[in-house]
Amino acid sequence: MNSGEPTHRRSFLGRMFAAAAAASLPMGVPRVAAGQMAGPDDWIKEVKGTHRCLFDFPQHKNGMPLLHILNYLNTYSEAYKTGAGQVGAVGTFYSLGTQSSIALAFNDAMWTKYRLGAYLGLKDAAGKFYTRNVFNEPTKNDLHLVMAAIGSPTIPELADAVPALGIASLQKMGTKFLLCNNALGAWCLELEARGRGKMADINKDLTSNLLPGVTIVPAMVIAIEKAQEAGIRYNRQ
Repeated sequence: MNSGEPTHRRSFLGRMFAAAAAASLPMGVPRVAAGQMAGPDDWIKEVKGTHRCLFDFPQHKNGMPLLHILNYLNTYSEAYKTGAGQVGAVGTFYSLGTQSSIALAFNDAMWTKYRLGAYLGLKDAAGKFYTRNVFNEPTKNDLHLVMAAIGSPTIPELADAVPALGIASLQKMGTKFLLCNNALGAWCLELEARGRGKMADINKDLTSNLLPGVTIVPAMVIAIEKAQEAGIRYNRQ
C-alpha cells in the first residue's frame, strides 16, 4: 500500500467530518416555521453570502444533490476559508412521479401517512420501506442510499459523514429549500389517483406538515429566474 494513502484518506474524511461539526454552528438559515412568505420572492433575502448558488434538482437521486450542496458549502469553508454567512445555497423540491424530489419537503408524519418511502421505492438498511423522511436527518445507517446512487459497493469510511448531508444539517450551514406550489397541486392529484385520499385533503395535510424552513414559491421556474436575477448562480443536478 502506498504510504501516503492513509494520510490522504484521513485528510478527505476529516474534511467531510468537519462539515458535520460545522452544521452545529449558526451559519445561515434558521429552521423557522415553514410555508409561504409575505411576498413570493422574500425567500431570496434568506440566502446570505457573497457566494450563492441554486442547486436545481427535480429528482431526489438518493440524496446525491444534497451531497453536492454539502460539497459546495464545505469546500468554500475548508479550502477558501470563508466564514459564517459568506456562502449560501438553495435547494429545490418539485416535479412529479416516483423519482421526484417533492416528497423531501415533508415531515415524518407525512412520510408515514402517505407511504412516501414505498412511493419512492426507498428502503432502509433492513430492507423495509422508509416511514420517515430519510433525507431530513439521515444517519450513518443510511449510507446505502448514496452508494446505490453511484452504483458503488459500500464504503464504510463514509458512513459518519452521511448525517451532514441531511436537509436539517444543510439548513444550519446556510441552505434555503423551496417547494413549488404548482408542482404540489399536481402532485396531490397524482396521490389522489394512486388512492391516497382526496386532492383537497391531501393538499391541506401536506402544506400543514412542511419541514421547518421550507418555503412554498408560486412556481419553481420563476423562482429559478428570480434567483439568477438576484445574482444567485445556477447548478443543474
